[in-house]
Amino acid sequence: MAEMNERQDKPGTGRWMRVLLVVSLAVNLAVVGVVAGWALRHGGHHGHHPSRLDRSGGPLTRALSEEDRRDVGQRMREVWRETGGRRAGMRESFDALVADLRAVPFDPARVAERMREQRQGFAARFEMGQEVLIEHLSDMSDAKRAAYADRLEAQIEAYRAKREHDRTD
Repeated sequence: MAEMNERQDKPGTGRWMRVLLVVSLAVNLAVVGVVAGWALRHGGHHGHHPSRLDRSGGPLTRALSEEDRRDVGQRMREVWRETGGRRAGMRESFDALVADLRAVPFDPARVAERMREQRQGFAARFEMGQEVLIEHLSDMSDAKRAAYADRLEAQIEAYRAKREHDRTD
């Protein structure tokens, strides 16, 4: 027991833990910032620039024809509005996160909770997109769905080839 107390009483141990926590928080904020920046920039109509929600599914949506991507994107925006999706909520959440980061004393549990809530929001939006895509795929003819599968397979093969190429460089 005395040995454990000695380790806890060493000078600088608390400082390193605090530094590690701050670095971990910074990395998490960077990830959330990138995702949020993308979502705020592409998450709704911006004058003449329509949302690119229809591209958020990676190869699954890139394999769609341009017309199908437009249809899926339009439907995603409709569902987003119908289910109460709003950019203002995201902005409010990030404003609150910034306030939490400035709070003294700093409450890492509160910041972690705020980030968890934001991840849940992004996950719900992603799930909504998948549901819209599945609905769209269900409405396709067998021939169109087979052509989509061929394009998807090509997307996946191109990705794998690029990864393999990058590994050998």
